[in-house]
Amino acid sequence: MYAVIKTGGKQYKVSAGDLLKVEKLDGAVGDTIELAEVLMVGGAEVKIGTPLLPGAKVKARIVEQDKDKKILVFKSKRRKFQRKLYGHRQPITRLQITAIEA
Repeated sequence: MYAVIKTGGKQYKVSAGDLLKVEKLDGAVGDTIELAEVLMVGGAEVKIGTPLLPGAKVKARIVEQDKDKKILVFKSKRRKFQRKLYGHRQPITRLQITAIEA
């Protein structure tokens, strides 16, 4: 069984036991959270929401609160010798999907 969920403005296809990297969610390591924005549940029978599936939930456990790899942002103005370089590390949450309830 699999599900398509929405979190952080993105959509993910998940199954039970999957490890998933999403944008930062509140909670401590080891906490269990429920993701209620389920768009579709598939398996033997496919159920599609309009846009959300009522009553469907995906349960996940927070494995890690971390930062993603660094991206470098370089800004410059041509012929002016104006240059600026800085980096950014987006906070992320790693989830392990434990159960899918249709």
